[in-house]
Amino acid sequence: MLQRMITFIQSTGYVNLSWRQLIMFVIAGFLIYLAIKKKYEPLLLLPISFGMLLTNLPLGGLMAPPQNGQIGGLLYYLYQGVKLGIYPPLIFLGVGACTDFGPLIAQPSTLLLGAAAQFGIFGTVMGALAMGFNPKQAGAIGIIGGADGPTAIFTASKLAPELLGPIAVAAYSYMALVPLIQPPIMKALTTKEEREIVMEQLRPVTKLEKILFPIVVTLLCGLLVPSAIPLLGCLMFGNLLRESGVVDRLVKTAQHGLMNTIIIFLGLTVGATAKAEAFLRLDTIGIILLGLVAFSIGTATGVLLGKLMCKLTGGKINPLIGSAGVSAVPMAARVSQVVGLEANPRNHLLMHAMGPNFAGVLGSAIAAGVLLSVLS
Repeated sequence: MLQRMITFIQSTGYVNLSWRQLIMFVIAGFLIYLAIKKKYEPLLLLPISFGMLLTNLPLGGLMAPPQNGQIGGLLYYLYQGVKLGIYPPLIFLGVGACTDFGPLIAQPSTLLLGAAAQFGIFGTVMGALAMGFNPKQAGAIGIIGGADGPTAIFTASKLAPELLGPIAVAAYSYMALVPLIQPPIMKALTTKEEREIVMEQLRPVTKLEKILFPIVVTLLCGLLVPSAIPLLGCLMFGNLLRESGVVDRLVKTAQHGLMNTIIIFLGLTVGATAKAEAFLRLDTIGIILLGLVAFSIGTATGVLLGKLMCKLTGGKINPLIGSAGVSAVPMAARVSQVVGLEANPRNHLLMHAMGPNFAGVLGSAIAAGVLLSVLS
């Protein structure tokens, strides 16, 4: 009986718990706090943090691969959707079904602001190379600057799956911290007079324009960057479902049932890649710092191009909307609105900022395609 008790005790997680796993529990608990108390990207931060908790429980084996005729862990099989690049495009399908590209169509020049914000991606790639990361790892880290979680996960799973956990945590953390990170950069790069600029109301967009938009974008960008087709194609297909007006059932499924299911699977399994031995390394600190640099550069370049467009248009463009070129939808656009209202209570920039915000989604997908084409 005593031997059985000893055997049972030795089989528990308490005996096999390491200090590294305890640290991961604290990190997971902090992310859960941010998701619930602060409401920072809770839809994905909560599943990711709980996945981190699960994977660091000793002897659980949720991410264990099949071996010796034994089946693998539950999360190992669900993770195949990440590994094979299935989940992120399906999330893009849902995003497309939720998105009204009208502001971008009404003001096509804001495409340039979305493109400018992608400088953070390529600038950080160079920084990661300088820090000693190999080219594939540098490409995966740089994509954090797009502030697009699914794109970051998709790119990391293809280029550097060993860094998927830290990259995902960094990407979603900075997306959640948009209201804290962006305003100081925006205010530092603009004058009060520029922030006070009231933009003219956007022109109405016809139904035909909205239907043609996803088709034209798919053809033009798909031919230009074939590697971006999985993300871009699903995004545009979801948008076409929405704008067609004839498949309400499919639109509702893409917006709710399908997207919510994929978010749960994606979040849990990405979090489960953050095992203590892989996460608690100096590389992780470097990735988090580089992610902050990438996001800051993307915000700054968007604002600076906004200033240039303001000059060229005789003061018709408020530079604040340039910060929305990062693809944190719709938070980055809301930040533009908030900072604009602080300067001028009559300054409603939300719809104008949605244009570069949606352009940023397209830009990050194209940037990911470029990186995959060059580095794969």
